[in-house]
Amino acid sequence: MLNRLLLFAFCALLCSCAINSPATVPSDNFREAGTAIGLYAQARIAWTEGNAERAILLCREARAADPDSPYPMVLEADILLKTGRVQEALALLEKTTQVAPDFRDAHLLAGSILASLGKDNEAIPYLRKAVEFDPGKEEAAIQLSTILIRQFEYEEAVNILKNLVKNRPESALGNYYLGKAYAQMRLFKDAAQYYKQALQLRPDMTQAAIDLAITYEAMGETDLAINTYRDLLEDAENRTPLLHRLVQLAISGRRYEEALGYLERLNEMGMGNSENSRKIGLIYLELERYDEAITLFNEMLTKEPDDYLLHLYLGSAYEEKNMLEQAKDQFEQIPDHNPAYPEAMGRIASILREQGKTAQAEELLKTAIEKNGSAVELHLYLAALYDSADNSKKALEHLRSIEDDFPNEPRLHFRMGVLLDKQNDKHGSIEQMKKVIELNPDDAQALNYLGYTYAEMAIHLDEALSYINRALALRPDDGFFIDSLGWVYYQMKKYDQAIKYLKKAVKLVPEDPTITEHLADAYAARKDAKNALKYYKKAKTLDPAKEELSIKIQQLLRLESATP
Repeated sequence: MLNRLLLFAFCALLCSCAINSPATVPSDNFREAGTAIGLYAQARIAWTEGNAERAILLCREARAADPDSPYPMVLEADILLKTGRVQEALALLEKTTQVAPDFRDAHLLAGSILASLGKDNEAIPYLRKAVEFDPGKEEAAIQLSTILIRQFEYEEAVNILKNLVKNRPESALGNYYLGKAYAQMRLFKDAAQYYKQALQLRPDMTQAAIDLAITYEAMGETDLAINTYRDLLEDAENRTPLLHRLVQLAISGRRYEEALGYLERLNEMGMGNSENSRKIGLIYLELERYDEAITLFNEMLTKEPDDYLLHLYLGSAYEEKNMLEQAKDQFEQIPDHNPAYPEAMGRIASILREQGKTAQAEELLKTAIEKNGSAVELHLYLAALYDSADNSKKALEHLRSIEDDFPNEPRLHFRMGVLLDKQNDKHGSIEQMKKVIELNPDDAQALNYLGYTYAEMAIHLDEALSYINRALALRPDDGFFIDSLGWVYYQMKKYDQAIKYLKKAVKLVPEDPTITEHLADAYAARKDAKNALKYYKKAKTLDPAKEELSIKIQQLLRLESATP
């Protein structure tokens, strides 16, 4: 939207170049003749020379000589505005619109001033008049449409802007603001079209390119967004915000090497800071470059020894390197009042469990709960410890004992749902997942879990499809969610659709035996024994202990041998 400064800029533009002068430009001797047009000309000269008071005086003399001429009135209003006498300017413009109701510039200037003062409802009638008199002029159309968008009057705003570009096809601004209108309406495909049209008309329109990239992000077209930002880098005066956005996009797309390149470029520009270094360290962890992560986090800790997140990250790097004592030492440095404390204790408990010290891990977590019992994460870690020791019953009992203390905590209900599922209480699990979704309708994990549970039980399949599609809207590239979608179609006996999505899931998560088995099941149901056998064998290599896979493979082999 146009900000206040831009609106004032429009006001300034009007009298410098937009206010129409009479067709004949008078010479200086008109002043002596005392004609209105001569006085008006002298007023403009005085204003150009910076003599505001003389210019105002001359405008008033011109008005006295010709009370029906709008030119000296609008010029005086503009001077009053620029010298801070806003209310006087508005009063004069209102009078001008009464004296000369068809004079466009008076309506435009009045509307611009009122809009800049935040008086949108008062500005709208003036700007509508200005647009009506000349729909091909950018200033009034853009200001009016901007206000209307602010008031969610999208249809009128779009019509005004479309009329503008119809009358002025070369209007890059008209196309740009159409893009803004459609983006506000979340019609991103249309928004992108108009931003691109604006850029064709004015390739140097940086803001249109930035908004186009933002629109691509909203459409989920990450590659197009990244390419657009990259193109901007070459000519942008300030590359820093573009590089930061590229870093975020690359990280969110798990393109870590690319993100490192952008961060290094920021450092080369002298824009490096501790936040950049932190991101670089975390990327090192993702890329399993643990030695580099350890070196970097140690260097950062020499400068920021009380940054406890750095201790958590460094401990994680040591843990991945199997340097468990060093990892525990870092985790232990995080005090119990710090937000990182629950995770640090959970990590230490995990290390102790891996070392066969389950009782010690349990004692550690119970002590941590005594210190910081309000952290639900510590209770979840304790339940996970019980569950890992094949005691899901004790894990569930603990979580139920604290349920009243955390009635609105979706993570607690999710974990309880998983534990109930492990105990073959499907209906209890479903109820817990429904509670999660009630507390957080955008919990993608719970949506998928519930949908997949229905699919496994072969019940409420339409409902299952709805839940999984909601999950995929939140995480469209999650291979496990796509597997769930394929499995619902399998249960619906829509095998072609099932295979379509299960193939995609296998591609995204090639090492998961269950997803691979699902694809084999779909091929088998479609009587495609060759492909079914191929994927059953692959699933068996991924999960050699699963006897059911051996049975399915033998059945298919017998079927093939019996086929003439």
